[in-house]
Amino acid sequence: MSFTQIKSFSDKAKADPELQEKLKNCERAKELVALAGEYGFPFPEDELYPPNEPAFTADQLHEKLVKALLR
Repeated sequence: MSFTQIKSFSDKAKADPELQEKLKNCERAKELVALAGEYGFPFPEDELYPPNEPAFTADQLHEKLVKALLR
């Protein structure tokens, strides 16, 4: 269930330039989770981290989150 929410949020961000910019400005996972919640995609922060499957691409995220989430 959580991965579905994360993937849906990622897909929405790809289609919405304003959301994409907000996502790119998130430096911490807590900020990303809060932003997702604001857009109706709640999920627990720990679902973002490896070994869970990544739902975002490097070009979608702030460089700090790329290092943390896309190892």
